[in-house]
Amino acid sequence: MKQVTFTARYPPALAHPMHRALIESETLSRAELLMWGPTEAVTTLFWYDGPKAAVRELLAAVDSIERSALVAGDDGTYGFLVQREYELATSVLELVAEAQLVFLPPVTFLDSGRVRFRAVGEGSALSEFHAGLSEVLETGIERVQPFRHGSVGRSESAGRLTDRQREALEAAVDVGYYDVPRTGDTAAVAAELDCEPSTAGELLRKAEAAVVVDYIV
Repeated sequence: MKQVTFTARYPPALAHPMHRALIESETLSRAELLMWGPTEAVTTLFWYDGPKAAVRELLAAVDSIERSALVAGDDGTYGFLVQREYELATSVLELVAEAQLVFLPPVTFLDSGRVRFRAVGEGSALSEFHAGLSEVLETGIERVQPFRHGSVGRSESAGRLTDRQREALEAAVDVGYYDVPRTGDTAAVAAELDCEPSTAGELLRKAEAAVVVDYIV
């Protein structure tokens, strides 16, 4: 069994109405689909990286929402939503429904138009899904790893990282910052990121904190 982290970029015509509103938002930059309920009605729990007023404005663009409840938390806003339908493109929904895979939360929507999500299954099924999705959307693979049962029920720290924090961690690995003994320093990371060493250090500290807290909690 393998676990793959996929990314996909939605063109405006295929994007969910909420994702389109997120792309156009001046306040919000990410929305994380944390849970979805096994009922006929589409019940979901989201987290948004902004205040309730901005989230309320965002949700106004989604006609299928019948009920919503917003609660501030974790430097953002949680949203419990009940919708009549998912409102995703039919071609995408059919691929998901037919895939011999299990999809794990969170599903992260970004204001860049990208979506990041994880899927678990046999290698052949993952390859088949990737090929099919690539025919519909611009699709990439961020990570492939063995699936371990301990990852179920544990939030993925990568979902909480900003793109810049992720780039900092990747640069740190590339320059040997995490080698033992260490062969690269924050100056080398900064050179890769084209920023000041102090900025690189701050990015690494915040990224490391997210990863460590996610592992311990």
